[in-house]
Amino acid sequence: MKSSRGITLIELLVVIAIVGILSAIAVPIYTNYLQRARRANAKTALEQLSASEEMFRAENGSYSTNLTQLVNSWGVSSVAGGTPSAPDYGILLNSATATTFIGQAAPVSARQLSDGSLFIDQNGNKWPSDKWAK
Repeated sequence: MKSSRGITLIELLVVIAIVGILSAIAVPIYTNYLQRARRANAKTALEQLSASEEMFRAENGSYSTNLTQLVNSWGVSSVAGGTPSAPDYGILLNSATATTFIGQAAPVSARQLSDGSLFIDQNGNKWPSDKWAK
């Protein structure tokens, strides 16, 4: 009797099925991880915006109503279409008055659009809370 070497078609199909199942589990988990990592960059950018607003208020007695006034102290050359610290989010200054502000990180890349916007105000309130907690 001859002994054959190699793999059978059944063995090959089993291996392909196992790889397919592992890929179906791993890819969504990895994609979710990347989305959370990009969201963390936006959180950091919003916290920097809030800190810059507080520094501006300490020096001028009121919050800045114009994001361009904060750009130099913040160290960001451009905020439209994503910042260097959060390239997938545009950082906006909404509802800014002398006594209040709302900072927004709005997704600008297709890969983050499903994640939605993040917000922070002058009191340090952050919403949506489920996005900030993760």
